[in-house]
Amino acid sequence: MTKKAIILLSGGLDSATCLAIAKDMGFECYAMSFRYGQRHTVELDAAKKVADAMGVKEHIVIDINLGTIGGSALTADIEVPKHHKVEDMGKDIPITYVPARNTIFLSFALAWGEVLHIKDIFIGVNALDYSGYPDCRPEYIESYENMANFATKLGTEGEKIKIHTPLISMTKGEIVKTGVELGVDYSLTHTCYDPDENGRSCGVCDSCLLRLKGFEEYGMRDPIDYM
Repeated sequence: MTKKAIILLSGGLDSATCLAIAKDMGFECYAMSFRYGQRHTVELDAAKKVADAMGVKEHIVIDINLGTIGGSALTADIEVPKHHKVEDMGKDIPITYVPARNTIFLSFALAWGEVLHIKDIFIGVNALDYSGYPDCRPEYIESYENMANFATKLGTEGEKIKIHTPLISMTKGEIVKTGVELGVDYSLTHTCYDPDENGRSCGVCDSCLLRLKGFEEYGMRDPIDYM
């Protein structure tokens, strides 16, 4: 019987690596992306390219306008913070945090899983080299998985739902190394919070800095274009 999994695919470095890991584990992959009111759609173009290149069974894009709520530099008219190096990034939860985003995304994945009878969900959260988001931490994932098994038809009928977080304790360098070994084409991915009109990454937002840190640690040039 074919193992199936839903992969939350943003089009970024982490989610592309997560997809590659799921495929390497033998899962037939169903990718889910979101048009959630983010300030650009470059990442959705990247998600489609990654999904096509990696041969997912199906790729769907869900529309939710979190811009109606706002509260984040990614969904409202708030300037994206920029820094010269990773060490300049603050320790507090940054303004790029989108309120409850992973909870919302996982809930949609959970619903699709019920329809497709899929018990395995992959999300590329990371609790080591990350921006301090509360919904990227192990205790959050553990709590969500526990809730999912109480809140769904699958779970209450004894089908154990599993939220897989293969990147959660990796450094960015380890993530890049894993992806390269699994054949991920990182030139297709997009990570930047604030790209220019041509889709080029800024190189100085938190997301870009962490991505560049990963390639530097691995000893490889990042294959995407920067401003």
